[in-house]
Amino acid sequence: MTLRKRAEQWTVASALAARATADPAAPYVVSGPDVHGYGRVDTEAEALAAALAHLGVEAGDRIALVLPPRPEFATALFAAAKLGAGVVPLSPRMTAPELQYMLRHSEAVCAVTIEELEGRDYLQLFESIMPRLPELQYLVTVGEEDLWYDDRIFQFEDLLSAGAGRDFEGAMVDPASPFALVYTSGTMGKPKGVELSHRNLLATAAATAERLGLGAEDRVVGLTALFHVFGLVPGLLSTLLTGGAVILHDERDAAAALNAVERHAATVHYGVPATFVTELAQMEVRPRDLSSLRLCVVAGAPVSDELLQRVERGFGVPAVSAYSLTENASVVAVCAPDAPPEARRFTVGPPLEGTEVRITDEAGVVLPVESVGEIGIRGPGVMLGYHRQPGDTAVAFDSDGFFRTGDLGLVDEAGQVHLVGRRKDVIIRSGFNVYPREVESRIEAHPAVQEVAVVGIPDPLLGEAVCACVVPVEGALVTGREIVEWCRETLAEDKLPDVVRFLETLPRTETGQIRRAELARAAEAESAST
Repeated sequence: MTLRKRAEQWTVASALAARATADPAAPYVVSGPDVHGYGRVDTEAEALAAALAHLGVEAGDRIALVLPPRPEFATALFAAAKLGAGVVPLSPRMTAPELQYMLRHSEAVCAVTIEELEGRDYLQLFESIMPRLPELQYLVTVGEEDLWYDDRIFQFEDLLSAGAGRDFEGAMVDPASPFALVYTSGTMGKPKGVELSHRNLLATAAATAERLGLGAEDRVVGLTALFHVFGLVPGLLSTLLTGGAVILHDERDAAAALNAVERHAATVHYGVPATFVTELAQMEVRPRDLSSLRLCVVAGAPVSDELLQRVERGFGVPAVSAYSLTENASVVAVCAPDAPPEARRFTVGPPLEGTEVRITDEAGVVLPVESVGEIGIRGPGVMLGYHRQPGDTAVAFDSDGFFRTGDLGLVDEAGQVHLVGRRKDVIIRSGFNVYPREVESRIEAHPAVQEVAVVGIPDPLLGEAVCACVVPVEGALVTGREIVEWCRETLAEDKLPDVVRFLETLPRTETGQIRRAELARAAEAESAST
């Protein structure tokens, strides 16, 4: 029986129990010198679950995880699974209003949070918002400080001690029941809470592991956002199912990631495009021994073929681009490591086993092979729905049960998926459709360009003008005219940038996606003032 078929019958808790029974001493979560084996993670999750049950947390409740990449995230995740509760993974870098909104919307009864991160006091933050969160009964803090707590606030280590060896009533959990409520990044509006079942998560985790060839010998590095669906599924859960280990490190430090590869002999490197760009620059400053690596997986944002080539040259291993969606419990399509180089460079590979992809026009008519249209997906990873938003959920699916992704792409004759861009990102210039990804790919190939994002801005003559927001390579000298002439060599006149802006950085969400709406507003304001 394949891993994917076995995973269909498991819950997140039973998957950990099976691995902890088979390989208790095998390393699972590595954080600096601290190594948590599968047995230790299972034992500590059991203790935390018992302590939380004693406080009154029960099956069906939700526990928010507001943590950076730390072993406590995994412990709390599995403790919730053992209770039959659900998890709400949230970024610790959210603003107070964002955090309050999502805690209120999810109706979390308990939150596990870091005490302090980059000078921010999370105990103080939660004390300021808890009076406006009637469902939030308990706060569990992770840290080293010996602080005073009231009857609603507990230290993580104290709960582990209190729950050790203590019995609690476990729940009978249906694999089809909700487990994770993961919020979308909100780059195109208000974030939505995506409800994912145990089966959604484990089916995608298993199919991803099979496609990437993950095994017990693999050590995965680059999980900088465990609250994100990619860190949660291909990161923690794919590794769990195959018996490998995840290596956690400082989430914003390229040097730390490269050092972790070298120190722990990592074999698989995950990351968003910006991560790899930064690491390539870091390696020019100080090369590392990366000979243990066998694969780099780039996800979280569109990837140019030029960047994939740079990653393969710089890291000396195959690089693949993964098409990932929160609504599909992460990966939809990705190439296998041994796929032909042209497939790895120019496509995101075929859909995962069990996942169907089809392309439709604006009227919902299915298009033939090689036609550009909206990508629809159907399969075991597709979400249960948007939490408390039945109207949005209904609109998101067509009559055949395919989720409308809003992404534009095509499927070629070999079954490989090509991404073109977001339907909402298409620029209509003088009546012609301009896909930003095509223009970005050309500009990224310029030797003086580090990153670029192309957006549309209102124009009285053209309707929309094509604006290229360029981050040049440090020290490079390049002009807007040179960028346009570079594009003219391969792009039609209608696709050439009308405006070129030079920036120090591109605004991004916590998960590395470019905030295109913010770029467009800034470009429009700048254009209006000139």
